[in-house]
Amino acid sequence: MPGFAGITGEVKLNLNKALAAAVTAARAAGKVMQTNWHKPKRVNQDDPHDIKLELDVRCQKLIERTLRQAFAGVPVLGEEGITGDVTADYRWVVDPIDGTVNYAFGMPHCAVSIALQQAERSVVGVIYDPFTDELWTVIRGGPTRLNGRVVRVSRHDRVEDSIIALGFSKSAANLVKCLPHLNRLMRRAKKIRILGSAALELAYVASGRLDAYVERRINLWDLAAGGLMVEASGGEFYAWPVAGKYRYTMCADNGRLRKKLRVQGLLS
Repeated sequence: MPGFAGITGEVKLNLNKALAAAVTAARAAGKVMQTNWHKPKRVNQDDPHDIKLELDVRCQKLIERTLRQAFAGVPVLGEEGITGDVTADYRWVVDPIDGTVNYAFGMPHCAVSIALQQAERSVVGVIYDPFTDELWTVIRGGPTRLNGRVVRVSRHDRVEDSIIALGFSKSAANLVKCLPHLNRLMRRAKKIRILGSAALELAYVASGRLDAYVERRINLWDLAAGGLMVEASGGEFYAWPVAGKYRYTMCADNGRLRKKLRVQGLLS
């Protein structure tokens, strides 16, 4: 199988080659996003609080084709569908357009997110923002890089000095849980941001642009690459499975704020 090397009887991927393949795939999808930025969008699904575009599907298929050229047998678990046996030792986890609602409404805050997981643990991550041409990359055991430059989390240790991103679904139960905490944090934090792209929020924590990011309900493809980046840049990343397949509650921060945020009630 292309890209594989046998080591002590086990099959292992060349992670540098995997990173290169993911970068190529992310840039290709990002180019499609830019090309179609000002064109009419075909909506496949329009829910009360979400939108699915035909372009999401097109970008995921392009990513899958690009990844298969380097690693023909690795399955893909994506927001727009699954190919292969995603219970295998290795799998790609893909969000072709993270922030589709932003994209559909003409707001250039969205990204491509690609992770390679081994035994359900991310070992490679790529997040690409085609509108700023910013590319975050990481291999487990190494640093997070932004356009090749090593980045680190912020050093703020007071909530009052911190910029915190929040995200939550709009169900009645989640709003009951979230709004009291949002009200409390808005009074304490320097600023609260709800930006609409989980992958970029995690990349921003890894880069020190945000100090923390808390999300009550989030999908695996939103966090698989960015969570690894936060850890590799010196921060803390916690994710707990919740009801629903590939659904999590998560908290990412610079390693100095999680306990001070007092988010346990929000995340439970």
